[in-house]
Amino acid sequence: MVCRRSTNRLKVSWHSVLVASLLVALIGAVNPAPAQAEGETFSLGLVTFLSGGAAGPFGIPARNAAELVVEAINAGTLPAPYNTKGVAGLTIDPTVIDEAGGGTKQVGEFRNLAQRKNVDAVIGYISSGDCLAIAPVAEELGVLTIFFDCGTPRIFEDSSFKYVFRTGPTSTMDNVGAARYVLDLNPGLKSVAGINQNYAWGQDSWNDFRDSLQALKPGVEIKTEQFPKIYAGQYGSEISALMVNKPEVIHSSFWGGDMEGLVLQGAARGLFDDHKGVFTCGETAMFRLSDQIAEGAIIGGRGPFGVYAPDNALNQWFRKSYIDRFGTPPTYPSYKMAQALLGLKAAADKAAAAKNGKPNKDEIAAALTGLEFEAPSGTVRMALGKGHQAVQEMVYGQYTYKNNKPEVYNVKRYPAECVNPPDGVTSSEWIKSSLKQTMCK
Repeated sequence: MVCRRSTNRLKVSWHSVLVASLLVALIGAVNPAPAQAEGETFSLGLVTFLSGGAAGPFGIPARNAAELVVEAINAGTLPAPYNTKGVAGLTIDPTVIDEAGGGTKQVGEFRNLAQRKNVDAVIGYISSGDCLAIAPVAEELGVLTIFFDCGTPRIFEDSSFKYVFRTGPTSTMDNVGAARYVLDLNPGLKSVAGINQNYAWGQDSWNDFRDSLQALKPGVEIKTEQFPKIYAGQYGSEISALMVNKPEVIHSSFWGGDMEGLVLQGAARGLFDDHKGVFTCGETAMFRLSDQIAEGAIIGGRGPFGVYAPDNALNQWFRKSYIDRFGTPPTYPSYKMAQALLGLKAAADKAAAAKNGKPNKDEIAAALTGLEFEAPSGTVRMALGKGHQAVQEMVYGQYTYKNNKPEVYNVKRYPAECVNPPDGVTSSEWIKSSLKQTMCK
């Protein structure tokens, strides 16, 4: 762990020092925290899309949440149990990096954060492709790294890590939950189709949704499987194929500008008027395309985030503070960035308390492994990937736009155990062999 020492000195009187010492002693007796040497900081790299099609609906809301939560952590103004200043008593010193540019560029940026900036930790990455590229590099360099959003389950199903974590759920629960929800709405479902991006995220998402449907209701017909290139932007031929094949339900894990493009282009041609759309990432478009999303569309938020978040003290603070500052409700990328920051603080504070001093990266990593912590989305359990991968409940609802206000109705919640495999079992194996026997209580 690298510390920085400021060259600025505050000139204070002996009287001020005495008063400050007495206040610190009194506060410490009630709420002790690790001592922070003058000028020490916790250097944190934050990576999210600041440009490109993913910036508006995903990257900027995540950056806004980071700004809000880092400021509150440093000031000690978060609700309990995070109402102590700093990360292990250290002020966070953030460096924000644009995720645009692809995996090769991001590996270079990551090496710069690790080897030149000497960061203590990195939180970031929306794209599953970027996470797959970064994970082995983070482990090689020994940098504590928390993925806050990317969803492919391959990261911890294919490899084991000491320093790499993900505090948000995988795409498996999105798509198992979607399959369960679709069948709850329409037990007599006969046909589906999919349009998903042609890379790890889109392929994993469609495979999990399709296989879950076929496990839960054998005989459902797959009408067509469309895999356009990520960031393609135009989906005329794919929309035509979907309309010709006439599925009852259309599944899409599109996100960012791709999802918004599909919603707008599909609306123009009436695609989702006659075919029920299932948008596993749809919650991010609720306030951006509120009058364009089809009535009754099935909307996911990748977990209990955004409009699906519970009514707890952390969510009350987060939602109000975000709206007050940015003038719009926080959507799920904002919640997931906040969750990663709180997971880091919870682990670092736990490690610091155990040694009564500043923890190193190994101690923080050990504290985060298998940790259960609270967030605006409720309780988060690091239960998969040998304690490196979070699980939470999955939530779906249907979209409506009434009185100039976007809302969801017919909301259903699925416990983590009925949308995630047990630890040590791959998603694909679990879906095909055990999903049908897994009960949702």
